[in-house]
Amino acid sequence: MDLPAKETVAFIIACCCWLHARTEVIADDSYLNTVQNAAPLSCSEGFTELGYYNGTVSQTDSGSPCLRWTEFPDYVQQYPGRGLGEHNYCRNPDRESNPWCFFRQSSGAIGWAYCDCHQGAARLVGGTSSKSGRLEVYLNGQWGAVCDTHWTDRDASVICRQLGLGDIGTALQNSHFGAGSGIFHYERLGCRGSEASILQCQSRKFVTSDCNHGNEAGVMCAPPEGNGAPLRLVDGLEEFEGRVEVFHNGRWGSICDDQWDDVDAEVVCRQLGFGGVPKAWSWAHFGQGAGPIQLDAVQCTGNELSLEECAHGGWEQHNCDHMEDAGVSCSPYTDGVVRLVGADIPWEGRLEVYHNADWGTVCSDGWTDLHARVVCRQLGFRGRAEVAVDGAYGEGSGLILLDGVRCSGSERSLLDCGHREWGRHDCTHRQDVAVRCERRVETNWVPGPAPVTGMLVRLVGGPSRKEGRVEVLMNGQWGSICDDGWNDLNAAVVCRQLGFSGVSKARTMAYFGEGRGPIHLDNVRCTGKEASLGECPAEGQDAHDCRHSEDAGVTCDYAPGAARNSGASTRACGLRPSTLHHEKNSVGVEKPSRGEWPWQASLWLKPHSKGNHPLCSATLINSCWALTAAHCFNRFGRDPSRYVLRLGDYHSSERDGPDRGLSPEHIVVHRKYEIQGWEHDIALVRLRGEEGNCVTFDPHTNAACLPAVGSTWGKKPATCLIMGWGLTNSEHSHTLLPAWVPLLPSMACKKRYGEHFSSHMLCAGDPSGRQRLGSCHGDSAGPLLCQGEDGRWTLVGVTSRGQSCSDPTLPGVYTRASRFLHWIEHVVHSTAKI
Repeated sequence: MDLPAKETVAFIIACCCWLHARTEVIADDSYLNTVQNAAPLSCSEGFTELGYYNGTVSQTDSGSPCLRWTEFPDYVQQYPGRGLGEHNYCRNPDRESNPWCFFRQSSGAIGWAYCDCHQGAARLVGGTSSKSGRLEVYLNGQWGAVCDTHWTDRDASVICRQLGLGDIGTALQNSHFGAGSGIFHYERLGCRGSEASILQCQSRKFVTSDCNHGNEAGVMCAPPEGNGAPLRLVDGLEEFEGRVEVFHNGRWGSICDDQWDDVDAEVVCRQLGFGGVPKAWSWAHFGQGAGPIQLDAVQCTGNELSLEECAHGGWEQHNCDHMEDAGVSCSPYTDGVVRLVGADIPWEGRLEVYHNADWGTVCSDGWTDLHARVVCRQLGFRGRAEVAVDGAYGEGSGLILLDGVRCSGSERSLLDCGHREWGRHDCTHRQDVAVRCERRVETNWVPGPAPVTGMLVRLVGGPSRKEGRVEVLMNGQWGSICDDGWNDLNAAVVCRQLGFSGVSKARTMAYFGEGRGPIHLDNVRCTGKEASLGECPAEGQDAHDCRHSEDAGVTCDYAPGAARNSGASTRACGLRPSTLHHEKNSVGVEKPSRGEWPWQASLWLKPHSKGNHPLCSATLINSCWALTAAHCFNRFGRDPSRYVLRLGDYHSSERDGPDRGLSPEHIVVHRKYEIQGWEHDIALVRLRGEEGNCVTFDPHTNAACLPAVGSTWGKKPATCLIMGWGLTNSEHSHTLLPAWVPLLPSMACKKRYGEHFSSHMLCAGDPSGRQRLGSCHGDSAGPLLCQGEDGRWTLVGVTSRGQSCSDPTLPGVYTRASRFLHWIEHVVHSTAKI
């Protein structure tokens, strides 16, 4: 069939342009040609020397997708060698000034229309340079923003590549470069990261829900802030694992696994901002790369801030192939975590335990219902527990990690039970133990008012029954909710359903820890008036694009603790915004409220992220200075630019409320401190700002008192308090934990530690050994505080040696603050560095 000459169609269009109307022209072959825009747009890019458009635009100027040229074989034959083929890119085979394409109208008829050469164009607005700014995309004749709800570095990298600004993009959110005033085009781009332009991103989603100004996506086309050449993890099942690739000389490439070990993995995890257990993988554990091999023979000491600082064989110098690509996992799991697999419901299945970055099974030798009770308790199930028959849930594969397990039934976790050495066994996978737990679950259900009926909801992982990760029961299985669009209106419905009536606060980014089951819901959109969560519109299980690091949570009966006017620019030291309701002689761990200890600070290594934990604690002693321990700087040195000091710190994985990060200006370590010794383990951190006005005091920010000269703290028994983010059940606590401890007589400390203990130190702990308390890993430099009769809290000591977490035979050792008052005063009031 002969098609009408394109020139004829163009002539008809030209004659109609002055009418400023849409004119419909019927071709002889029944193709419907609609004039989409009477004024042809000018295109200046994408043309060959012969005048043929050779770009990648594949939409008409009204946004309709183009059809593949191979659907019109007669036209392809009529214009051979003009760029028509198995694609749907706009073309001008007849040398029309504007490219065009065929498209399908809503009626089903085929039409043709000009293409907008700027369709899908991108620009950056409001940045400090041409390489950064708020992203705007051109579609259907309008520039519009992109919502930051699903905005990732992969999307940003595609934008940078499209703009010719390199292959590395950093995604910025919350209208980092200022809010716009126009429309939003995209809710999500969903790029893989390798595309040449956003029009090639296959998971693009136009805006379907509310996206407000203040939520525009931003882009920075430069390596992300941090040290050394950029790194990424590729082809892992989780974001914290994968093949290690480094960006050098304009290209991403892999690393050869020669001499690759866990020390190298530690540096990679640190540079990427991941906490957890670093583990090195070799022999292309995460698949083979395809680009250059950038590094070989990497040898880190473990102290480096970036992989580039480690010794290596030189860039692109190697004798490897991609079978030897190195990998890393920065697993957030800790040894002893258990799970049940092989069943369709979460309360029964084959038991697997996590150890040394691997999951493995447990041999059933000697297992009874007492063992099963411990497992079920650890998983949060209460009630009956039983051992299933061997093979009931299939045989495992891989490692058999435990054998000879001995439980009494009262233990809180499997790690508390006796067992043979990890990995030692005489079993096969036919003897893999399986467990059945009763379906009832340890939750934070509220006694009193009956919860509203509807979709079952529970709160898990919170410090009290009023807060936690939100989980819902669907298809017989508990699962979490993605935090996309999660807000206080959603939280209000959850709290109402659970019987709470106070103020509700939404929590995001796995604030109460990551779940392990399915993610049931995403984009929950409550109005706040619903009686139960099941009444709110939401996307179901198959529609989300989330990880458990985005699990939603709530705090019910939230008390933000509004600031009160202190009546002065500075406040009296040692005063708190509220009084603890604990007895003075109580011992053990209590959960504080956010902002309850206003002098508490934490020291972080840059860059820090929610997956990490603090290096050390610190205590604010005036507006510009914080007291900490000298040993905190053993590993990474005393350069203040390497650290961030966070005041008002409470939750180590989320920034909220009174929490704020500040840059240190100076770090002063006592001149007599020696790395190998215990003496003079004290340091001061100076914050940026004018003397006496670095930090503004308010009810949630205040200084602790220093002891008076000649004070008697430590000379007689007293019950004081320590604080930090130390280990609990083999994991770093996400929230600040205080514990009451008695000060011990110096003679008792001297007897325990010998010549290592001096008059510059204090020690505290339970001499009877009955209470498991004291300083833990992660409590380094934490304050030892004692409350005076006037109600004020005094910083008596700084945690120096707390290596044996809650070991009753090893009381914690603290640097005695009263012995360093003159040194502190001299440093604070002197311009010289001591």
